[in-house]
Amino acid sequence: RWGSGLVPLRGQNNVQGGGDMGALPNKFPGFQDITNPDHRAKFEAAYGMELNPNNGKHLTLMLEAMEHGEIKAAYCIGENPADSEASAGHSRALLEGLDILVVQDIFMTATAQLADVVLPSSVGWAECDGTVTSSERRVQRVRAAVTPPGACRHDHEIIGELAKRMGVESWGDPTPQELWDELRSLSPLHAGMSYERLEAEGGLQWPCPSEDHPGSPFLHGWLWEDDLGGRAPSPFSITEHEGPKEQLTDEFPLRLTTGRSLDSYNTGVQSSGFESPIRCGDELDMNPGDAADLGIADGERVLVSSPRGSVEMGVRVQPDIPAGLTFTTFHFPDLVDINLITNDEWDRDSGTAEFKAAAIRVEKLRA
Repeated sequence: RWGSGLVPLRGQNNVQGGGDMGALPNKFPGFQDITNPDHRAKFEAAYGMELNPNNGKHLTLMLEAMEHGEIKAAYCIGENPADSEASAGHSRALLEGLDILVVQDIFMTATAQLADVVLPSSVGWAECDGTVTSSERRVQRVRAAVTPPGACRHDHEIIGELAKRMGVESWGDPTPQELWDELRSLSPLHAGMSYERLEAEGGLQWPCPSEDHPGSPFLHGWLWEDDLGGRAPSPFSITEHEGPKEQLTDEFPLRLTTGRSLDSYNTGVQSSGFESPIRCGDELDMNPGDAADLGIADGERVLVSSPRGSVEMGVRVQPDIPAGLTFTTFHFPDLVDINLITNDEWDRDSGTAEFKAAAIRVEKLRA
């Protein structure tokens, strides 16, 4: 039906823009395949160097490579894997075991505290010029409102200075607009989006292949056409369901799933610095029957254990939680380091760990 479709609610404001710019292990900017010889030749000509023809590694594979000694150094920009990854004790040990860890961030995260070198960067919204892309593929201009404090520098300035110190003299000192124009010259999706058009029109949606193109409100609008031209009626692919890798046992009879709460974000680095009237911290939500069977009352403290470790936390008895299931968030690792007990088995298609399916045991703590 016309207008129907799926709209993903992304976790952060510029997730789409990061993917668009090539922050993926298998894509150049504009979602062009690294393994495509024509795409690779175009970027090699622009960069003046030969590029690896193989896909890179996503974060889960990077951690495996660290474990096998294949990765000995890491440069982490705007990420907090010391707190965010499943089986966090194992992840932290891998990060600590690197020959060198460099972190570039606007916060002194748990990962930054493990780093050999910390490069303070500027805030993307208030302190930087450039662009941001929403989940509807709309590219808009952003402008600096204040100057970055102290030694903080813009991300592209940090990377450019590092490149020059490593002998890449051709890097220069590009402005944000010059970087954007380079992107336009390499990504057909963005070719028609000049700074002038973005300013005048308040943003454009890719694909926008030329300066006379109006932008594309719908990416897959052809799905609503009566004549699909021989194309399949849906771009979906079939995936066979696989159950959790970690099975419930007599020792660990309950299932733990983790997720977000309304007023907090991921590991809490960005959201825990302000007060909220609806924030309750990381508590374990339990089914009333399960809690009663274990002699646990609402508000009591418990020890939650998995094959990887244990954490202490409070309980919140919730009638809408199914029997056999428990739930908590992961926003307060300084108070409840829940990812110490989550399972780092991972899905081979998505690369995502089993945050939603750890086997646990819950025990009441005696006063």
